[in-house]
Formats: sequence, C-alpha cells, structure tokens
Amino acid sequence: MRALIQRVAEARVEVEGATLGEIGPGLLVLVCAMQGDSEAEADRLAGRIARLRIFRDDAGRMNLSVRDIGGAALVVSQFTLAADTSRGNRPGFSSAAAPEDGRRLYDHFAGRLQSEGLPVATGRFGADMKVSLLNDGPVTIWMDTAD
Repeated sequence: MRALIQRVAEARVEVEGATLGEIGPGLLVLVCAMQGDSEAEADRLAGRIARLRIFRDDAGRMNLSVRDIGGAALVVSQFTLAADTSRGNRPGFSSAAAPEDGRRLYDHFAGRLQSEGLPVATGRFGADMKVSLLNDGPVTIWMDTAD
C-alpha cells in the first residue's frame, strides 16, 4: 500500500458540497492499495503511521506521534498514488488494486488506524472528493509497504 501523509492543523473532505469527514490537528492520509496488497500491508502501514513521530515536542523537535498529541486522522482513498509516469504524458494506473480490493483494503486500513487509538474520519471510496487542508510545517511523508 502507498500513503502520502501530511501533518495538518485541520483538514476536511467534501462530496457534492457535503462534508463527509473533518479533523483538527492530526494527519491527512491519502492512501492507495496496490495490486497484490492484503490486510497484512494495511495493518503494517496503519501501525507505522500511528507511531510516526512528526509532531513537535516541547523542545520543538519532531519527536511525538499523532497518538501522543491526541490528534486524529482523515483517511482519503487516492488511486492516483499508483500513477506510472514512465511512458509519455498520460499516467497509467494499472498497478492499483482492482476497485473491489481497493475498497476492502481502504476500509480495513481506516479501521486499523482506529484500532490504534486514533479518531478517524474518512472520505468516500471512488467518489469525486474535494479535500481542504491547512498543512502544518509543511510536513509531508511518503510511505510504501513495498519499500
């Protein structure tokens, strides 16, 4: 699985003008299931993200996790993280998981983050979403379970 994690002061996702998910301080997690991924990759990725120390401690060092600060996660599915731009100008997405597998793994991943003790808000899998965020830092981290 792939994830793009952004430390945020706040974030929100809307579909057709309705807010589906909204958080204050925490993490915006854009996530994509890849072909061959299973619940094991989703579990591992969720655990790593919950423990990722990218929030400032009292000394101003990135030494605290989202759990440590009492933050939340907004999880948004984004198959375009599977983009292959190696040929031409139009990206290919054939390495993304099939939609039914992607939905199952997205739901599993969000549930696993919640079981890690995080309040979790989500978007809607496969929907045309509008995501708003106030990036804090900015801090943006790329994770891929294949690495």
